[in-house]
Amino acid sequence: MTGSSQRVRPSAIAGYEDWPAYVQQHPRYQAATIAAQELADALGVPGALPSPDVTVQWEETYDGVTTSQLSWQLGFGPRSTGWLIRPAGASGPLPGILALHCHGGNKFGGADRLVELPKSHPSAKNARAGHYDGRALATDLARAGSAVLAHDTFGWGSRRFDLSVPAWRTADALEARQAQWRQDGVVPSEADVYNAAAGFHEETVAKTAGLLGTSLAGMVAHDDLAALEILASLPDVDQQRLGCIGFSGGGGRSLALAALSPRIKSYVVTCMMTTFQSLLPAYLDAHSWLLQTPGLWKLGDLPELSARAAARRLLVQYALADQLFPEDGMRGAHRILESLHSPDSYTGSFWPGVHVFTAGMQQEAIDFLSASLGAKDPKTLPPFSYQGPTS
Repeated sequence: MTGSSQRVRPSAIAGYEDWPAYVQQHPRYQAATIAAQELADALGVPGALPSPDVTVQWEETYDGVTTSQLSWQLGFGPRSTGWLIRPAGASGPLPGILALHCHGGNKFGGADRLVELPKSHPSAKNARAGHYDGRALATDLARAGSAVLAHDTFGWGSRRFDLSVPAWRTADALEARQAQWRQDGVVPSEADVYNAAAGFHEETVAKTAGLLGTSLAGMVAHDDLAALEILASLPDVDQQRLGCIGFSGGGGRSLALAALSPRIKSYVVTCMMTTFQSLLPAYLDAHSWLLQTPGLWKLGDLPELSARAAARRLLVQYALADQLFPEDGMRGAHRILESLHSPDSYTGSFWPGVHVFTAGMQQEAIDFLSASLGAKDPKTLPPFSYQGPTS
């Protein structure tokens, strides 16, 4: 086919056309230890730029917390959105916690699923109802006395790809899904359509990342490391008391971040711990590319990655009826973690139920981080303003 009748192939990475050049210019994250560098290289984490300029979009106080919507521009792709939540009237220095959203098959939204907002998008409400027992984890953490930053990471929410004109392979798969919706009499929402397309498109993203010498997990870690630097640079956050927490894919992000950065002193991994062997052969298709980075096993088993972290305290929460992990894999990971860490540094808790971060699990995690990071009763804080990096 030639001339005007030839179809124009759309971009397969729309919104991220500057991504390849960024990785080529910043090919290697410089970790603080050899162990962390080995993980960074296995994931292909690009070099992070210094903390970007942060803009405060708005700030409101309600229900015991002050919430600020922030945004910043990384070196490629669309602008990032995050929410800083602090106890209302609290004074620093406060412990700082990075709240890491899950995968959830929901890339239309991101960290908004973790935050109580005056007006939440239905996709965020659905994510909270389906995975977080209806609770807003980041906001609850702030009520317990910490400054909490929840941000959209690479590929989610404000950092999602532009799939308004999908690449051909994604478009073909999406058309089949839409045909099924029509047959079933389903009228999908904007978020439903985007999430279906993003699910198909994730393989294209993973292929692109592999070609560039990185991975989906490596790119997500890049965004998370940048957010950690922003959190550490806030004027009322104690850089010596930083932690992170995540459920499901966010739990994998929490483990990776703790292993990559010595800033993390305490962290929580929820419903995201098993042995790699237990995933074979039946559980491989239960997970996204966020977990399954080619060659990662060469560094050791998933629980063994925790030995690369400088953090002093680790809580891992397991759901015994988790559809995504077999019980023997979770218990095997627990035994490995017990062999690697002392009883006062590692806590493993087994909960009944499926792949959900229940209210009880969240309360245990909040109590764990509050105790290990030394959250205190708030005093008085001035209005939030970003001062830039302090180191």
